[in-house]
Amino acid sequence: MVAIRLCYLIGIAALVQGLQTTHDALVVQDSDSTHHGSDPFTAEVTLDALSDKEFTTLRHPAFPGYGVRVKRTHWCDETVKAYTGYIDIQARHIFFSFFESRSDPDADDVIFWTNGGPGCSSSAGLLSLDQSWTSNVNIFFIDQPIGTGFSYADFGETVSTTEDAAKDIAAFVPVFFEHFTKFKGRAFHMAGESYAGRYLPVYASAVYDQNARLIQQGLTPINLVSVMIGNGWTDMPSILLTWPDFQCSRFPIAPLLDISTCVKMKRILPRCRQWIQSSCIDHFDDIDCYAAAETCDAAFGFPHYQTGRNPYDVSKPCEGGIGTLCYPIMQNITRYLNSSHTRDLLGVDPAVTSFSSSSVEYVPQLLERDIHILIYVGSYDWLAHWIGNERWTLDIEWSGKREFNEQPLRDWVVDGKVAGRTRSAKGLTFTTVEGAGHLVPYDKPLESLALVQRWLAGRTL
Repeated sequence: MVAIRLCYLIGIAALVQGLQTTHDALVVQDSDSTHHGSDPFTAEVTLDALSDKEFTTLRHPAFPGYGVRVKRTHWCDETVKAYTGYIDIQARHIFFSFFESRSDPDADDVIFWTNGGPGCSSSAGLLSLDQSWTSNVNIFFIDQPIGTGFSYADFGETVSTTEDAAKDIAAFVPVFFEHFTKFKGRAFHMAGESYAGRYLPVYASAVYDQNARLIQQGLTPINLVSVMIGNGWTDMPSILLTWPDFQCSRFPIAPLLDISTCVKMKRILPRCRQWIQSSCIDHFDDIDCYAAAETCDAAFGFPHYQTGRNPYDVSKPCEGGIGTLCYPIMQNITRYLNSSHTRDLLGVDPAVTSFSSSSVEYVPQLLERDIHILIYVGSYDWLAHWIGNERWTLDIEWSGKREFNEQPLRDWVVDGKVAGRTRSAKGLTFTTVEGAGHLVPYDKPLESLALVQRWLAGRTL
């Protein structure tokens, strides 16, 4: 599938070699192999006390096999306190960065951000976000799954499913919060874009379900409040089977394809719909579902690539070729992240030699448990377009379906100008961001900032 093959950043798969020194201390500076103290768990560490030269390793008895290495750093924005490190799961190591809020880090909400791909580094997402996103939130950026960005494995281990990856993410959050206790109980939001639409409903469900065990063990549950998905690949059939609608209609701009091509696609559409329904939904068959998706992906996707337009923003030509994902700036980001200065600054492990199907059924379950869901889509994105994303939000079965579906799309406004169209009811919000492509925060920083600030404040758009 196109959404699986494409990524924001070319060449981000990490080439892993060698072994890493085992970090088996409880809370200990990495340069000292001596365990400090006899207590099995040091409950609290202050972020200000962390070294900017070496990692401090954190562990918790409730999560054996999991550890967190973290250090202070000074990158991206000197005015914000920043930290980088690794989530260590035995021989697997997930890189993360964490930025405190500019306003009130001791009270502001916490956002967990992941990019999509699979295999797209959240460091790229970080560098494409407007810095004002940290105005009122503390925010994590995670390079996952293993092999993404600066994440790596000692012996080539991988995580084969989103559900398995969810266990690692769910464990990381309480390990971090149990040590840095000022964040315990804080409103927690999980956010991301593109293939993160597949990740986030599953990750959020794992975090929510884990709370029962945390309470049983006398630990503070994670105060999961919402999930924010931008231009998400949450439901493959809804996106793929509405590509003809997006490419052959007047929205958001004039039809992208000629009449004969649109007619051919419309003729193929019923067969693709039936094939995907029977092999991917009614009775899942891995081989047949893959064949259906690939065949229909080619039938509906290849004509678009022949137009020469940017698949992430159809209002523009593809600049720099598909090798740069039509965003030449990504070459600069890769070069920056690969520099020895940046790697030293972030504490990238020497083992990293270079930077390198549907979750829709989880959404109703989260909504029924009062976890709010925001689905936002740039109107110019072809890859995970607004028609398909709106379609699945209208199709899902949940207690608020009638009220949500009866709401008309209405304008939402920023600084007196229409920023997009939105529909909201019972905790589910769908919105477009007018004039944005796949990278909404990069294309429309002012509007995306207003979007996230209103959402975190619990205001209507």
